[in-house]
Amino acid sequence: MAWTTLEVRELKEGRYMMIDEEPCRILSIQTSKPGKHGEAKARIDAVGLFDESKRSVVFPVKHKVQVPMIGKRQAQVLSLAGSEVQLMDLESYETFSLAIDDETKAQLSPGGEVQYLDAMGKRRISRA
Repeated sequence: MAWTTLEVRELKEGRYMMIDEEPCRILSIQTSKPGKHGEAKARIDAVGLFDESKRSVVFPVKHKVQVPMIGKRQAQVLSLAGSEVQLMDLESYETFSLAIDDETKAQLSPGGEVQYLDAMGKRRISRA
């Protein structure tokens, strides 16, 4: 998938942006007033979609940032093997494998459907 650019002042909580080449969901945005010779700045707290790590950045509100195009897709579970699940996309019929943890594995069964996120060449199951 691709990305687009937006100014920091156009971002909203719950939306996505790129921080350190990782797609992140925005948790909070705080803006400061402009100073005598400066411009307003925004502090953004976000959490990574794939690594679940928290990140904080500070940018001027007119700064342009990358916003990833997040694809929410449906897939069918083909098989479960160890800590991997094999899925088939219901639109393109593409098959692929994803690593899963034990908690997610307990919710899956062959033939069932799941929703997964596809962003910047990475995939993750979002809802079983």
